[in-house]
Amino acid sequence: MQDTYSTSGQRSGSSMVSSADVNGTEVYSPTGDHLGQIDHLMIDKESGQIAYAVMSFGGFLGIGAEHHPVPWKKLTYDTSLGGFVTDITQEQLTGAPRRSDNWYDDRTYRQQSYDYYGIAPYWR
Repeated sequence: MQDTYSTSGQRSGSSMVSSADVNGTEVYSPTGDHLGQIDHLMIDKESGQIAYAVMSFGGFLGIGAEHHPVPWKKLTYDTSLGGFVTDITQEQLTGAPRRSDNWYDDRTYRQQSYDYYGIAPYWR
């Protein structure tokens, strides 16, 4: 398989990817249903780990779309789809814990979010 290059110049055959290339990547269910796309990543400054991929879903042509943080460990890249696959359902996305204004700095929210998705927090 020949490597191709993204607009940012990263080799797609590489195990590394630029955050610029993750933004806008589609997210699918295990059955191939489109759930949304990655809007941006949230990186923990202290650990250097990706804490969340903030997904955009719903709406029409970007209008009225909701944005919701999904634990990074809930996403797996699928080369055949050219996007991420998650076992999170549309119902789980819409029923997830509501974000506070400072959700990204709110340890209680982070714990609730990771508990909700049934995954061990990255900070442990």
